[in-house]
Amino acid sequence: MQRRHAIGIVMMFIAAFLPGQNGQLRGQSVAVVQPKYEVTVEHNIAAKMRDGVVLRADIYRPKADGRFPVLLERTPYDKNEGREFAMRGAQRGYVVVIQDTRGRYTSEGEFYTFKNESNDGYDTVEWAAALSYSDGKVGMFGGSYVGATQFLAAITHPPHLAGIAPNVTASNYHEGWTYQGGAFEQWFNQSWASGLSADTLRRATEGATTPLAWRNVLPLAAYPMRGVPDAGALAPYYNDWLAHPNYDDYWKALSIEEHYSQIQVPVLNLAAWYDIFLGGSLRNYELLKTKTAGEAARKGRRLLVYIGGHAGGWEDRKIGDVDFGEKAPIDGDGLTLDWYDVIFKGANNGLSAGKLVRIFVMGRNEWRDEDDWPLARAKNTKYFLHSGGNAASAAGDGTLTAQTPAAKLSAAESQDSFVYDPANPVPTIGGPLCCRGDLLKPGPFDQKEAEQRRDVLVYTTPAFEHDLEVTGPVTTDLYVTTSAVDTDFTAKLVDVWPNGFAQNLTEGILRMRYRDSQEKPEMAKPGAVYHISVDLWATSNVFLAGHKLRLEISSSNFPRFDRNLNTGEEQAHASRMVKATNTVLHDREHPSALILPIVP
Repeated sequence: MQRRHAIGIVMMFIAAFLPGQNGQLRGQSVAVVQPKYEVTVEHNIAAKMRDGVVLRADIYRPKADGRFPVLLERTPYDKNEGREFAMRGAQRGYVVVIQDTRGRYTSEGEFYTFKNESNDGYDTVEWAAALSYSDGKVGMFGGSYVGATQFLAAITHPPHLAGIAPNVTASNYHEGWTYQGGAFEQWFNQSWASGLSADTLRRATEGATTPLAWRNVLPLAAYPMRGVPDAGALAPYYNDWLAHPNYDDYWKALSIEEHYSQIQVPVLNLAAWYDIFLGGSLRNYELLKTKTAGEAARKGRRLLVYIGGHAGGWEDRKIGDVDFGEKAPIDGDGLTLDWYDVIFKGANNGLSAGKLVRIFVMGRNEWRDEDDWPLARAKNTKYFLHSGGNAASAAGDGTLTAQTPAAKLSAAESQDSFVYDPANPVPTIGGPLCCRGDLLKPGPFDQKEAEQRRDVLVYTTPAFEHDLEVTGPVTTDLYVTTSAVDTDFTAKLVDVWPNGFAQNLTEGILRMRYRDSQEKPEMAKPGAVYHISVDLWATSNVFLAGHKLRLEISSSNFPRFDRNLNTGEEQAHASRMVKATNTVLHDREHPSALILPIVP
């Protein structure tokens, strides 16, 4: 779940939000030679938390006299994985501390997702600040869950925390992490929990069965080689996620969004197109503008959006089946160090004085600096859904235009229906996925297979005569009916190339019981018309001349999301399935539309 990539260097350039060769984030000023220290490494250094639990870290520091600022990573993925960045940071004049979080690898205690990260984060920051070779200033870094350990520490306001640099992480561990639009993130939750449980199993079995304790037991065949715990004990949080499908107090206690006012430090937000946490990464940046009480946090926020994230490394130019060109890769580790050069060393570079936002614009495949996010100049534009009543599959007659629906349409022309069968769901083809990319590949792929199905409505514009840029949040505004008491509606934004390649850009889902509130679900009335909104998060893509813009509407995206069984029963324990006839209306009274931020 966490991916970092380091590139060894002797000379670093001052970083700026300006394009350099091969897309590297570097400045246009004269190169600055960074001191390159020899490195001393200390392993398994103990830090005692407030409840007596001991967490252990590896410390990489310059082999030199004096005190240095500290960069801290708290990870559940094995602190040994942080060696490359740690060596690079220590050579550059930082004390780099890589700590196993509670209950993981070398640290004591029991691991439970998110629960202990605030207190343990506070205690570790203050412990690191007091190290004899620390100058008392601590910054945090890392991605995914390691981004969560940063935010959850920052909301407790440790006195010596001076900055965080979270990469591809969420803002709310219910919406945009465990659930999206009310649907369970099945592929991510199951693959991630399975990965986490491997170390839990190792810890549980080590020493659980010893030859000494069993020396007198007969028969000899009864000897257990390993004591294997109950499967539910390996990842108790997984069952708790399922037990709390609503946004209730369980989730509110963990949500960063409930505590933004407590963040007092500058934040470098790193996000990625095709990342599973894109929505939360962008939301973290946006909400820091309005919810934080800290002036340093408001003025010190930055956002960079690259491609990949959990779908690929930040040094990759090809994600999925699309090559985004030589400008796409970035030196993300170097950027993080440059960020802390500003905060801790007073460096004068683009991160200190440049624009707040830098995004990679797909289609044109180039980097661009922006004053803020979302872009103020982007104009929300409605593309209305039209058909003669046969938008099912790409072979149908569904179209998208800026023209509002006609006043008089026959019943057949004003709606499109399909049968959603949970026993035969629309398969996930790429997109923002994590984890186990060897089994289910993330990123952009041709959606042709899904678009041939009769349970996928397809609406497409004519080929564009001129380039059209879409940059910002994307939503679908739909009028729908269903024959079931509960069902899902999915939406996917697609760029259709002249050769027919249908590139997925971004996507979303809404579980009907959560159409009005994620806290208080309400079943649907079969046959009733509902006005709903499906959040597709965001993108930045130029639809080049000759390309078409496409919207797919369906009711499943499996196994990325769990299948809605259409019965209204509790999803965690239900197994009975029924088919649902789902309908999208698009007449003058029900003007279903795709809402796009068009950049002039």
